[in-house]
Amino acid sequence: MRENEDGEATREASLGFLWDFWYPALRSTELRGQKLTKAMLLEVPLVVGRTADGQAFAMRDSCPHRGMPLSYGNFDGKSVECSYHGWKFDACTGGCFEIPSLSSHDKLKVERIFAGHYPCQERDGYIWVYMAAPASRLPEIIPPIPELPVFSDKYKITQLSCVLPSHIDHGIIGLMDPAHGPFVHQSWYWRSRHSIHEKEKHFEPIPNGFRMSRHEPSSNSAPYKLLRYFSGEEAMTMIDFVLPNIRLEEIRSGHLWFSSRATVTPIERNLCRIDFVAAWNLLRAMPLIVPIFRSFAKRFLRQDQETMIKQAEGLKHDPRLMLIDDADRPAKWYFALKANLLDARRNGTPMVHPMPGPVTLHWRS
Repeated sequence: MRENEDGEATREASLGFLWDFWYPALRSTELRGQKLTKAMLLEVPLVVGRTADGQAFAMRDSCPHRGMPLSYGNFDGKSVECSYHGWKFDACTGGCFEIPSLSSHDKLKVERIFAGHYPCQERDGYIWVYMAAPASRLPEIIPPIPELPVFSDKYKITQLSCVLPSHIDHGIIGLMDPAHGPFVHQSWYWRSRHSIHEKEKHFEPIPNGFRMSRHEPSSNSAPYKLLRYFSGEEAMTMIDFVLPNIRLEEIRSGHLWFSSRATVTPIERNLCRIDFVAAWNLLRAMPLIVPIFRSFAKRFLRQDQETMIKQAEGLKHDPRLMLIDDADRPAKWYFALKANLLDARRNGTPMVHPMPGPVTLHWRS
């Protein structure tokens, strides 16, 4: 390993990020015309845009010549021109094809120069970027981009997001935490401290993650009761967590369904963002569900955001932390999955799953 690669690897490990995965960089609606847009993923500055034929692209926001951010440059729908010396790069490959200062006496092979470039696709209203590990090559086969499961041709979809002042690990274990609901999300329509009761949930291992097996939703959740009222059948839900940062929930009640995905994406080492997207076919049954659902979801995200802001005050002093029994078992699985994946990549061996098989957990919430 070369010296600079060794430095990149050390920095990568110190940040605690998982590379070689797809991450949502920004909403599709943030790309307008031939405007270049900045984004930050895993402390990597990106410039994102859309070509004249509609293809999204993502490049490192740095010209390889002098480091000028390419986001300050010009974009003609096909190539990005650096504002400092006019170097031009193909937006879809990062390859340089013009250096205005070169004369007929120069022997520099322009075609061998590349700006940092990342695979980029649009899905579910987001621009996704595949973040390859620093100083590494792209794999021969890039895994498929995450996709929100839907169960009919016609459905409604919505997206929400909020920023959390915390490391990705705290954002993720907060996302999967089953015990904070009655305290953080207290409300007449959801749950309160008085509704706390013991629960039993069954979990099973899945590739790169774990699943809360299909079950009836909590009896103290009014929205699920409403769903059962309109469908006339029992509601069933299933929740998955998959590395690096994805929580999927599927709710089915007769012909009605609701699907959601929450991702916690690292922006910087102590800053991450929750992106929440949901789809459903409930419009005919409940025509007012769109504004009602968005209102509820915004409130939930705001409550989580406010809690994480307060938690950050304590975390900045680097306190000793603890994870307790079953209520924190999903958090323990997350850390073990992450560690085992890194070990497998480092040693070139198959990843060992931390769950030996199906597990039943108990907690009160």
